Amino acid sequence: MKIEQLIEKLNTGPQAFSEVMAVIDAEYDFTPCAFSNGEQKNEAGTNNGSCKIFAFGLMHQLSVQATLNAFGDFYTKDVLAHPEGTDHANIRNFMHSGWAGVGFEGEALKQK
Repeated sequence: MKIEQLIEKLNTGPQAFSEVMAVIDAEYDFTPCAFSNGEQKNEAGTNNGSCKIFAFGLMHQLSVQATLNAFGDFYTKDVLAHPEGTDHANIRNFMHSGWAGVGFEGEALKQK
């Protein structure tokens, strides 16, 4: 799958997290960097999946919903199905703060 195809799919609904990661890993060089997401602070090298998805979303100006769709079952089954939960803090914070809450200390993705 190519970047454009992934973006089209994300705009229509949740996609498998593994497929999203496969496209990002195939098309970009990743450099772990610290990032914040609402009240969630992530050190470089932690929560790399979230780091990649948020960097990809910013790079391609994805909507909040399309970005959440990139988390696949983590978003739909773990978070939406359990709104009282405390797991997946990056997803939960992003649902509340949106793009206004996301900031990076470096450039996580560079196209290959």
